[in-house]
Amino acid sequence: MDFKDFTNRIDSFKNDKLGGLEAQFKMAPKLRLKYDQDKIAANNPKKAAVLALFYPNKENETCFLLTKRASYKGAHSAQISFPGGKIEESDLNLQETALRETEEEIGVFSSSIEIIRELTDVYIPPSNFLATPFLGFMEKKPKLILNYEVDSEIEVLVSDLLDENNITSVSLSTSYMKKVDVPCFKINNHIVWGATGMMLSEIKELLK
Repeated sequence: MDFKDFTNRIDSFKNDKLGGLEAQFKMAPKLRLKYDQDKIAANNPKKAAVLALFYPNKENETCFLLTKRASYKGAHSAQISFPGGKIEESDLNLQETALRETEEEIGVFSSSIEIIRELTDVYIPPSNFLATPFLGFMEKKPKLILNYEVDSEIEVLVSDLLDENNITSVSLSTSYMKKVDVPCFKINNHIVWGATGMMLSEIKELLK
């Protein structure tokens, strides 16, 4: 997708109906499907926010940024995600959380990012977080400064997200599940699944 085409459609992105849980559940692991709204509320999940940041590459193709988390002793070690994290007391709202975490993790100043809209919350059972994704964009490719929480950045073409051939399933083992088949996007030789895959599924429907 040419970046001019992307920016010309921003008003549409702001106003189009979101795919919501129906879109997300196309890429949801079976573990997530066990949780309805009442069960999620009963767990009193911690709040977090992430940012899907879009920008043009050198060929003016529309890209967005994913990150590979650093390895640590936790449920989401070395997984692929959007920049983001938990809300802090100093944050006025979840949008501010997403922008602050993006600046902290990858060094992109919030003043250079324009937020398009908030997307549908995603519940993450292993860590009991309710994550709110935000869609944002920049007019040029950002210069990244990664902090200790991020192992590497992953630049993804929107055209690759929209390519149905990049949807598959894999058998995965983690600290909380063993050899479970999960739906995923296979992009740039990375397996993107779980909460990030669910968010991408809704974003994909919005961009189509």
